Amino acid sequence: MIRSRKMGPFAIFRILPPMLAFLPAALPQSQTLHQGAYRMELILERLDGSDWHGIDPALVLQRGDRVRFRFHTNFDGYLYVTNQSTSGKYEQLFPREETGRDNRVSADKEYQVPATSAAFRIAGPAGHEVVYWLVSPAPLANVPPATRQKPLTLIPRCDDAVLHARGDCVDNSAGLKLAPRGEAAGQDDLLLVRNRNTAVISSPVPLTGPVIYEFHLAHR
Repeated sequence: MIRSRKMGPFAIFRILPPMLAFLPAALPQSQTLHQGAYRMELILERLDGSDWHGIDPALVLQRGDRVRFRFHTNFDGYLYVTNQSTSGKYEQLFPREETGRDNRVSADKEYQVPATSAAFRIAGPAGHEVVYWLVSPAPLANVPPATRQKPLTLIPRCDDAVLHARGDCVDNSAGLKLAPRGEAAGQDDLLLVRNRNTAVISSPVPLTGPVIYEFHLAHR
């Protein structure tokens, strides 16, 4: 389960289900539609002291860690985020009344989930949270449920080779994943790549419908 924690001089609070907010960055991001593949990029960051650092998407997090996501595309669209916790609870996280209804994303902006004044605090049973990211070229009247029938029962395990090399616990079954067939029909052209700590979903052709992908957040 992800719980939210207020940062800075404000009081700590917990929100169940987790609440998301978007904060557009001032700087333009990656190429436009006509300059390359259609791309969606996602970075997981962890708070280290007072600084945020991008981390390996497959890093196994610890109870109490505070994390957030950075997201952007090189095309305009609409973003919907849902979560299935390790306890099996399924919730739409964004958009919703508490987090704002304006879920339009632009090619020249970066978005943080949640806003810079808050963070997700890792809590709950060990396992894999499944955070679903749905990007659509047009707004959706109804968001199709992307939940699995049962929550993942995987227990995070360290990759020994990575552990010995860097001292990190990395579970390569975590991180960004394409949604299973049947949950994401028509996505055969999608390609998933890793560029250091950035996970990238790309398509060589324009999107004609919603794209769904998953981020498996492993924690102990």
